Amino acid sequence: MFSWLGTDDRRRKDPEVFQTVSDGLKKLYKTKLLPLEEHYKFHEFHSPALEDADFDNKPMVLLVGQYSTGKTTFIRYLLEQDFPGMRIGPEPTTDSFIAVMQGDVEGIVPGNALVVDPKKPFRKLNAFGNAFLNRFVCAQLPNPVLESISVIDTPGILSGEKQRISRGYDFAAVLEWFAERVDRIILLFDAHKLDISDEFSEVIKALKNHEDKMRVVLNKADQIETQQLMRVYGALMWSLGKIVNTPEVIRVYIGSFWSHPLLIPDNRKLFEAEEQDLFRDIQSLPRNAALRKLNDLIKRARLAKVHAYIISSLKKEMPSMFGKDNKKKELVNNLGEIYARIEREHQISPGDFPNLRKMQDQLQAQDFSKFQPLKSKLLETVEDMLANDIAQLMVLVRQEESQRPTQMVKGGAFEGTLHGPFGHGYGEGAGEGIDDAEWVVARDKPMYDEIFYTLSPVDGKITGANAKKEMVRSKLPNTVLGKIWKLADIDKDGMLDDEEFALANHLIKVKLEGHELPNELPSHLLPPSKRKVTE
Repeated sequence: MFSWLGTDDRRRKDPEVFQTVSDGLKKLYKTKLLPLEEHYKFHEFHSPALEDADFDNKPMVLLVGQYSTGKTTFIRYLLEQDFPGMRIGPEPTTDSFIAVMQGDVEGIVPGNALVVDPKKPFRKLNAFGNAFLNRFVCAQLPNPVLESISVIDTPGILSGEKQRISRGYDFAAVLEWFAERVDRIILLFDAHKLDISDEFSEVIKALKNHEDKMRVVLNKADQIETQQLMRVYGALMWSLGKIVNTPEVIRVYIGSFWSHPLLIPDNRKLFEAEEQDLFRDIQSLPRNAALRKLNDLIKRARLAKVHAYIISSLKKEMPSMFGKDNKKKELVNNLGEIYARIEREHQISPGDFPNLRKMQDQLQAQDFSKFQPLKSKLLETVEDMLANDIAQLMVLVRQEESQRPTQMVKGGAFEGTLHGPFGHGYGEGAGEGIDDAEWVVARDKPMYDEIFYTLSPVDGKITGANAKKEMVRSKLPNTVLGKIWKLADIDKDGMLDDEEFALANHLIKVKLEGHELPNELPSHLLPPSKRKVTE
């Protein structure tokens, strides 16, 4: 009886049940967050409404940089093939936004056709008008890399007022739209052109709330000597520090991302290590895509909540009859005080508020009388979503990750160094001697044997205590020496014979030379007399 009285309370206590993360995100957005956004005109101020394609699309990588920093060449390097609409040159060549995506046949889809395709996540770009859509295309081609990710190539950023005005659309706003929806933003710099133009500075500031997605690539680093490279790297970090106002340092990858010979090969090992780090970062995107979309929805919900408080506060302050225009000017000028009051009353972090100056500019064109008063039920629904439903989705994300095979970007440049002698670190460190017929440790074994026989071996073996006296001379931490002991004590008898002792010293040498120790002993490092034992 009267069960309907407690329906809302029960719904609030019991989180929604979802089959997949993607379906859960769609349902939460449409039923709980979208009503709040529509009620307080969120889409007119911040970001257009999300569609199903935004939740279903593959991870996207956005490339941003000044002209001739190698953005298009970087994509060509990853795919290991040309793509439709590609133009490369020292002058500003890419004058369009090109979404490079998987397709059964090669071809180009123009912008106006692209924004009416419900399967593509670009429908809301329609708001930027024909000036932009005439400069937006989708290049489709069959490529194994594009089966896991899509890449967005952007026009080179120019310096000077004339070029910015002649674009005909708000370049920074378009990039901000993409930044909200992509999984990774890569800023490319040329080692010879570190000056950050006004437009580039404006673009980086427009990406302000997406620092977690940003990575920096210092490209064409093979064209300068090591000493100059250190200075260039320092200058880049200094320049970025003035624009990106974060206490953390943005990760910078140094390299030469094209398929030509290195002009100055001195730093080849550094470039290889940096390339592998960047590739690992990009390869992890499909695995973390669901988590990224969940994170972006939480960010959007927090902003929508704050926006609702701002709009309802302005509505509350407006007179019902006379003096509306004067009151509107006064409220816009005093928006900072309204921010502070909302922050105090609702315990909201200052970082959740939209940019003050931008909000003031947008409010100038709005009719305050059409704003809605505070509707607690809408806000409570979003609070419930953040407190309960999101937590359940987090569990589902982990379940999906554990049930699926490891999702990684494959093909193209990602395959080139995966196997064989050109893999990063092949034949170095613990991998030294991997292709040799003889045991690699045997080269230095006579020297290790001399030490071994000074440690009082009994029945051809030394005790752990005696081995420790010699091993600690390396000054390596006990945790590292403990790992070396486990790898070297192959028969697990707590003692080392001459071959195991030689192996332990070889692994100490590997570590002292700056290489990582393997988690399991590679087969080529097994002493010849122990190989039958392990088999």
